[in-house]
This record gives sequence, structure tokens and C-alpha cells, in this order.
Amino acid sequence: MISFPHCKINLGLYVLSKRSDAYHNIQSLFYPVKLCDALETIDADPSAKGFELHFSGLAIPGSQENNLVFKAWKLMKENYQLPAVKTFLHKIIPMGAGLGGGSADGAFMLRLLNEKFSLQLSQQTLMQHAAQLGSDCPFFIQDSPMMVSGRGEVLQPIDFSLAGDYIKLIHPNIHVSTAEAYSMLNPVNDSPDYAKLLNNKSAWKSALRNDFEKPIAKKFPLIQELIDALYQQGAYYAAMSGSGSAVFGLFEQAPQCED
Repeated sequence: MISFPHCKINLGLYVLSKRSDAYHNIQSLFYPVKLCDALETIDADPSAKGFELHFSGLAIPGSQENNLVFKAWKLMKENYQLPAVKTFLHKIIPMGAGLGGGSADGAFMLRLLNEKFSLQLSQQTLMQHAAQLGSDCPFFIQDSPMMVSGRGEVLQPIDFSLAGDYIKLIHPNIHVSTAEAYSMLNPVNDSPDYAKLLNNKSAWKSALRNDFEKPIAKKFPLIQELIDALYQQGAYYAAMSGSGSAVFGLFEQAPQCED
């Protein structure tokens, strides 16, 4: 059985306050984008025990045990009786880019195991499991735009679509550590009225901000250069996604594709 974990972009990202549990309260609009990894799980040999995870595509740093696909299987194995499986992850979404690729892989592994073994877990139960994997993981249990708050696990569906528009997504080959990105911030408890803003795209450039963008761009000036270039190409909104380093531009007309 195969699935295709997709990435996301942030339309605004506001870090409001630091919490007592060392996380931060945020507000953002997460929007799904169909740049995907590939995740396949097949039955293992009946004599096999445990879990096999094989990688291809982009090199993934760190040990296998720290990968969210492995953690998702371990979580499900602890709660439900699962046989041994063999899993293949083909990595296309860049890491350290603010696109949520690792979170998507973990969440889609939960979804895949639920379907493959007919566990019949509700979406709410899957989201509860996903929240144990990471703050962004619950978003990827559903495939629709969400207003996100809390540490990222509080989701509110929103009637909003970018259908008909174009996105240009650029990864500048810079890896940004989320922990380092948060260490650069001084949280400010303010955020916009999304309900008013979302129907007024012309206001996004001045009214939507990503609190990570300025400090990360100060360390890596190329990020601001790319955002400026996207505006010069006609984007009505351009920004860094998440804690970086990927940037994106939104266009009403097809943008040029050359570098």
C-alpha cells in the first residue's frame, strides 16, 4: 500500500507567547501543497519481527529511530496488534525547509497503517496519536486548509481556497533548525483578523507576516533576496514558509519557471 505525504505552506505565522511546557503558542493558516514524498508499506516475511524502514531520494540525517515514520509505527504497535511490516520512504520534500515534510511522513504513516490493517480508527483518534509525534503532525491527518493555534495541534477548518492561482516554491539549499529559529524570537502577542484578510489578497503583503522571516533572513540574506525576486516577477504575496528556509510566491498568472 502506498501513499503520498504532501507538504504545506504558512500564510502568516505568528509566535504569540512561550508556554510553560517549553513550546510556543502560535497562530497560522496551514495550506496543503502537492509536493509529495512517497511512502509504501508492504507485508514482511512471516518470520520477520519488528519493523524495516528503507530510504531513498534525499538523504535523511539522524538515526532511523528518530524518524517520524519509525515513531509512528512504534506508537501504533504499542496501542494495536500489528504484524511486522517493511516500509519504504522516498524523500522529495526538503528537510529544514519549513514545509512540514517530516511531520507529513509521520502522520501519513498513521493513516496508512490504519487503512492497511483495517483498524477503523476515527480521524479524531488519529489526530490524537499524531499530536504525540509532533506539533504539526495533526494537520496532515486531514487534507484541507486549517487555522492553526496552540502549539500547532489546535485545528479549525476554514472555507478558503487558492484554486486557480499558481505557486512558485523555492528551496535555497539552506537547512534551518526549528529550535534555533525559535531561539531568535521575542514573541509578540498580536495577530491579524484572518476572516477579513483572506478575501483581500492585495493586503497580504503588508498585513500578513511570518515572525521567523526577519531573523532567519538576517542570518541568510538569500532568503530575502528570493522573496524580493518573487515580487518582482509579479507575485501578489511572497514569504518564507514555517521556520524556513523555503520561500514561495503566489501568482494569479503563471510565473516564469527559470531560476
